Amino acid sequence: MTQLSISTGAGVFDAIVAGPPGGRPVLLLHGFPQTGLVWRRQIEALAAHGYRVVAPDQRGYSPGARPQRPEDYRISLLVDDVVAISEELGWAAFDLVGHDWGGAVAWWTAHAHPGRVRTLTVVSTPHPGALATTLRTDQDQRNRSQYMIDWRETPATEERMLAHDAQELRGFYAGGVPQESADAYVRHLSQPGALSAALNWYRAGRPDGAIDVIDLPTLYVWSTEDIAFGPAAAHETERWVKGPYRFETLQGAGHWIPEEAPETLSRLLLEHLRAHGEY
Repeated sequence: MTQLSISTGAGVFDAIVAGPPGGRPVLLLHGFPQTGLVWRRQIEALAAHGYRVVAPDQRGYSPGARPQRPEDYRISLLVDDVVAISEELGWAAFDLVGHDWGGAVAWWTAHAHPGRVRTLTVVSTPHPGALATTLRTDQDQRNRSQYMIDWRETPATEERMLAHDAQELRGFYAGGVPQESADAYVRHLSQPGALSAALNWYRAGRPDGAIDVIDLPTLYVWSTEDIAFGPAAAHETERWVKGPYRFETLQGAGHWIPEEAPETLSRLLLEHLRAHGEY
């Protein structure tokens, strides 16, 4: 794995890259509060099988692409970043993978640019339409999502998360993320303005459009102990995909699947890519 700087009209994105330059391209999108490092084990597995893998630090996480205003983190702009990165890499089409917020961006990118996305893999995050449905109909999911409202509406969230050697932020990773990775995330988000930028993803407001069903080969991986996304939204997601669909449930795993169950996720991802190589 090596480091790469990707220059776009929105700024410069830091990224991890691995695999042969001529390999089938795969773009990996991280979520909150992590970086492209979350995909380390999947990058190694994909590169070993000949894929060209790029995992950028997304808008706000890359110092060279860190606007200050919450409205600069609207979902449409995050999707534009994915397209701009792929264009700078010279990728006319690519396989797209996302976890947590990266999963949400992946769903929206697949909706907005189906001609660019060869296959879609989303980890943890239900389809936005499924999540919206269950937020209206399922009290359990409303309870799980309350933190999003709290973070949007509490100006002191950053200070609280970083207080006492980032005790609250570190608590998010407990039990699921290797200590070395958790330390790296905390160091990264302790940079001036970094955590505010990451929280701006929550503060940016509602999407400026509607999302429809996804007509692409889609793998959705969810875990039974996910604290943020419950079973109702996970199972509702099937109604929002009309392309070839595979839903995998990981028993006993929490929200941090790429690091909690790296071998299982890498295997599922490789199976999905191989199954739809010519789609």
